[in-house]
Amino acid sequence: MAVHRTYLFAPGNHARRAEKAFTLDCDAVILDLEDAVAVAEKPATRALVVETLKQNPGKRGYVRVNAWDTDFCFNDILAVTGPWLTGLILPKVEEAAQVIAVDWILANIERDKGMEVGAIDLVPIIETGKGVANVRAIAAAATRVRRLSFGAGDYTKDMSFRWTLAETEIDHARAEIALASRAEGLEPPVDSVWIHIKDTDGLVRSAEKVRDMGYQGKLCIHPDQIDPVNGVFTPTEEQVAFAEKVVAAFEEAEARGLASIQLDGYFIDYPIVDQARRTLDQWRDIQNR
Repeated sequence: MAVHRTYLFAPGNHARRAEKAFTLDCDAVILDLEDAVAVAEKPATRALVVETLKQNPGKRGYVRVNAWDTDFCFNDILAVTGPWLTGLILPKVEEAAQVIAVDWILANIERDKGMEVGAIDLVPIIETGKGVANVRAIAAAATRVRRLSFGAGDYTKDMSFRWTLAETEIDHARAEIALASRAEGLEPPVDSVWIHIKDTDGLVRSAEKVRDMGYQGKLCIHPDQIDPVNGVFTPTEEQVAFAEKVVAAFEEAEARGLASIQLDGYFIDYPIVDQARRTLDQWRDIQNR
């Protein structure tokens, strides 16, 4: 399974920054056609994005296209989709129909280009009140979507919230997205960016909070955010060692007909063992990245 701890944004029209992003230790790069690119430059930036992706084969390169209801979205998708692309980031998704339509467009492009249908990943960003209200339907749309993401900046703007350092005002939205993802069998979601670039402690607290809410990673806007976020979403050596100990002890007990044991003062049963196995799977995925 691929690792989705850190997605680093890079402006699609800034070749040097885009190229540098692919040399960093993020799990994926998002070349941006939306907020980072001026309106007048959007059409010309599509070709630059494709060229950057072609120059970095074998690396996970996504493109954030413009929102469905803009004049740019359709031509963005047509221009950037091909075997050089890992996936699309679709912003401001508010209805299942939008995801279904983009899935259909991608399928037709894939057929036309001789690609396997479904090869291109599709990650919707839920970042409006309407999107959060409809997130269960979006998650249940039966498309190629494997994980959702959250955009706190646009969400707090849309809802007229004040985006505080504590982020308590977005707890509900985060929980709704995590619940919808789990209920509809998607992977854990990916959380919003942290806009206070110099506040690394705040970034770590934000990442730890969403990790404990069931998220698997965060969107990043600066290279300095990669290592702290990777660290939060990577099991520690102590956690891995304890997980190995739990699994080994439980398997030995299970062979003797026991379904619950005590280990180092902890009560261990099937849910705890399943979580330990998940930790070990995550660790192996990260090592094999």
